[in-house]
Amino acid sequence: MYKETLQEIGLSPNEAKIYEGLLDIGVSSVPEISLKIGVHKRNIYDIIPKLMRKGLIYQIAGAKEKKYAPVEPNKLKDLLWEKAEKLRQILPALTSQFEKATTNEAVYIYKGSEGFKNYLRDILTAGEDVYFVGAKGGWFDKDLQPFIEKFLESAAKKKIKYHHIFDYEVKKFAPELLRALGKPHRFLPPAYSTTGAIDIFGDHIVTFSGLTLKNITEDVTLIVIVNKELAECYRTWFKFMWDHCAN
Repeated sequence: MYKETLQEIGLSPNEAKIYEGLLDIGVSSVPEISLKIGVHKRNIYDIIPKLMRKGLIYQIAGAKEKKYAPVEPNKLKDLLWEKAEKLRQILPALTSQFEKATTNEAVYIYKGSEGFKNYLRDILTAGEDVYFVGAKGGWFDKDLQPFIEKFLESAAKKKIKYHHIFDYEVKKFAPELLRALGKPHRFLPPAYSTTGAIDIFGDHIVTFSGLTLKNITEDVTLIVIVNKELAECYRTWFKFMWDHCAN
């Protein structure tokens, strides 16, 4: 039932099956586990030591036949914390490597919800105000909310401000966005609504296609241009549009 999630946090398919099987049946021998989960005994014998090293199961002492029991599931959080701690320790070195290899100019493409998350990470890295043209409230996609909440907390610490020129439909069909985001914001005239948008922050210009109101699908494409001079040009054009759009 939960093996997919267990695999996502680092267990192999058979490790997930054995651990979840033991949670279901309790103290068991290898033949009993095999019968329960449908994995060959030979494979279980190979995996039992791995689960023991991870601290997820333990052997019952004194049993005539070797039997095993699961450790309570909160141990899984410890495994995640340990991995996160290991990553934290090497992140400064990885970041240094990345910055050495990063050029001042680039063009690349992000796709879908994971690409959208990368774009938000770029905003945090830039740490500067963001200017939106044709905004449609993609940040309010319900499937992105856990990530967005963390993003907004980090952005607030960096004092990043947002300047929105929304598509006109936002005023009519999604007024809750305006209440949540607050001002400043303005609106394009109704005749100028599109499925695209442009965001500018730092040295970045991000052009979106395939957008709909409050939704980021896997079909959304983000074309990212990194160029300091061009980004300043776009900010200048944004100011012109801002001055000629309605409140």
